[in-house]
Amino acid sequence: MIQEIYVIDESKELIEKLKTLFQEEKNYKFYLESSKNMEKVLNSIPTLLIINEEHIQEDVVELCKKIRQNEDNTITPIIVLSPSHEEKHCLDVLRTSVEYYLITPLSDEYLYYLVKNLLRLLYINRRISPLTGLPGNVQIQTEMKKRLLGRESFAMLYIDLDNFKAYNDTYGFFKGDEIIKFTAKTIIKNVHLCKCKESFVGHIGGDDFVAIITEGDYEKVCQDIIIEFDAQIQQFFSEEDIERGYMEVENRKGIVEQFPLTSISIGVVDVEPGRFENTLEIGEVGAQVKHLSKTKPGSTYVIDRRKN
Repeated sequence: MIQEIYVIDESKELIEKLKTLFQEEKNYKFYLESSKNMEKVLNSIPTLLIINEEHIQEDVVELCKKIRQNEDNTITPIIVLSPSHEEKHCLDVLRTSVEYYLITPLSDEYLYYLVKNLLRLLYINRRISPLTGLPGNVQIQTEMKKRLLGRESFAMLYIDLDNFKAYNDTYGFFKGDEIIKFTAKTIIKNVHLCKCKESFVGHIGGDDFVAIITEGDYEKVCQDIIIEFDAQIQQFFSEEDIERGYMEVENRKGIVEQFPLTSISIGVVDVEPGRFENTLEIGEVGAQVKHLSKTKPGSTYVIDRRKN
């Protein structure tokens, strides 16, 4: 996962130091911006903001208030570096919900581990599904918003499993979790194999996943996911169920019902600049097209290619 860190500074000294410290960390990207360009910075929804108070023109307290008032950056962590030892000033900054106020100069090693450990904590606490290790809803929404605000063309893949509840009722939640992990690995593998620019895979929860494909053949990704899923899903079923081609599940009334073996459905929304105002609109169309996919037997995908 790419960590986009914006340094608010009028000097290049700090960002050059950070780039040197993190030169072996390929997933850390540092960007230098002036405090005058905060609207651009906030639209990028950074992973982390580092403000060098010594070299900015705007009042740092007001700047931090502006960041916290931005709906998309209320939880973006902020580090303020300042030469001021004055306690009142330090408290004024911290009252704006800044995570760290650090008095400069700092040792390079201290700065390195502070940034690294803060992002590690953020990643663990906010963004990971404990079952699959994939980013959750917070990061999914962030990735969608970044692309919308950047007026990018991308494809949203909404993925879930068919007859998964019947599988859990038959085999139990432990084996159900194994299918969820298998599904996550299948999606990740095939999204990464397409070598799409800035691809992303997230786990909404349960058997629901999303993938974002930018500048890639998303239809081939769908096909490859389905081919691999169908080729390996039978390992999670008993020979008896495989032979007859369905599961038998007793409902609440004691009636035995038949359900097809678990398959995968993918609804794809082709997002072009200007077509959608927000992520909710994309999600609504995604739900519609995924529902259409689920009405078809077996593993399928359906694409919504409607234009503006």
